[in-house]
Amino acid sequence: MADPRGFLAHRSRELPPNRPVPVRLQDWREVHAHRAGHPEDLERLHRQSSRCMDCGVPFCHHACPLGNLMPEWNDLVWRDQWPDAVERMHATNNFPEITGRVCPALCEASCVLGLNQEAVTIREIELAIAEEGFARDLLVPQVPQWQTGQTVAVVGSGPAGLAAAQQLTRAGHTVAVYERADAPGGLLRYGIPEYKLEKAVVDRRIAQMTAEGTRFRCGVEIGVDLSGDELRDRYDAVLVCVGSTVPRDLPVPGRELAGVLPAMDYLRPANRVAVGLDAPGQVVATGLDVVVVGGGDTGADCLGTALRQGARSVTQLEIMPAPPTARGPEQPWPTWPVLFKVSSAHEEGGEREFAAATTEVVGDADGRVRALRLVEVRAVDGRMEPVPGTEREIPAQLVLLALGFTGPEQGPLLAQLGLEVGPRGTFERRDDFRTKVPGVYVAGDAGRGQSLVVWAVAEGRAAAAAVDSYLSGSTALPAPVTASTVAMRP
Repeated sequence: MADPRGFLAHRSRELPPNRPVPVRLQDWREVHAHRAGHPEDLERLHRQSSRCMDCGVPFCHHACPLGNLMPEWNDLVWRDQWPDAVERMHATNNFPEITGRVCPALCEASCVLGLNQEAVTIREIELAIAEEGFARDLLVPQVPQWQTGQTVAVVGSGPAGLAAAQQLTRAGHTVAVYERADAPGGLLRYGIPEYKLEKAVVDRRIAQMTAEGTRFRCGVEIGVDLSGDELRDRYDAVLVCVGSTVPRDLPVPGRELAGVLPAMDYLRPANRVAVGLDAPGQVVATGLDVVVVGGGDTGADCLGTALRQGARSVTQLEIMPAPPTARGPEQPWPTWPVLFKVSSAHEEGGEREFAAATTEVVGDADGRVRALRLVEVRAVDGRMEPVPGTEREIPAQLVLLALGFTGPEQGPLLAQLGLEVGPRGTFERRDDFRTKVPGVYVAGDAGRGQSLVVWAVAEGRAAAAAVDSYLSGSTALPAPVTASTVAMRP
């Protein structure tokens, strides 16, 4: 184990400092500074990894959808055994350099040390292992030594599709990933802002996968450019990983006004421009009063993006009351607590309002939004009810709806592949990710519903094992979850 007295000698969490706010608002580079091989950072990692107690029952395993081996790689980092740490990390996670940046760290909420101290900085150590692995040339392509002769089509190149494709390629199958956008990555590329996840990080892993033999077919929409029947004729198995991309709407008067749009319709063009690509018709927040409806991570992404574009003001609304800053008895360890969170975007500016509901979008004579009409709400018998006398207006020339997603798009792909939509709006699949159509599987948000990147990677890995078993009769690929696995969180 790591230093048996490390958690006593080093009682506080230490994280690398973010880039200063005035500096980072001037560009799209990552907020966090990752300095592989830097002596100061290595020493901090050494201290933090020593805090891991090698618990008899490591609840961090329980909380992580991937089943990451945190105590093992914490010990290896403490001992400066970086090649072994990289190997142990990648035994359970295809993309730790991505989850180490964007995962909310479910593991840290279940860290046993968190019972009476600050949790181990697990996510930061995870990211450091990945970055040290690349910097030390330890993450070379794993080209399969033999080919099975079987072919697999993966539809969608988000985290689930990429994880499944890499696993299946390494198992010896010929894998083609179809992506309707102009480059692979799904939400990793055009959904998450550059300041949280630089696209060079995604490109680095795509290059590794290409060298291993995975083939990428971008600019191809299955069901439109290539039919589902043609896909099934060409490939021995099809894995659908198209994500959950239909935005939840705001059914209030004035929703149809110009200047009111779903968050992703704003973020995608902004993320393209941030990396030097064209984005015709882009809506820019420069000089505008921006209101983001929705208090989650996507809303925070809109806030950070609008600030970088020079918005006059940005307000993020959340219908629920502000959550507590510390665990209460109703959120006992090791469950995932809903706590007040300050993201890097919130540190940069803007306002946050809680317990606020939108009742109307108010327009001007030209049919554009000019204000939002709000009312305070409170919980009554499990429902949010308006508080009389609290109605007011706030200025807004751009309103972004960040209310989550209701499920995958139900286009031609649905009928052509024989997919069924369940009561939750997701594609139906069995516990081993297969659909009623032989050889057709569903993984990621398309079957699970809107969730986290770490869950998508876990589902992609598990679905790859199911597809491999279908094609080969058995599999040696790990399957961290089943399609019905429920996370220990809301």
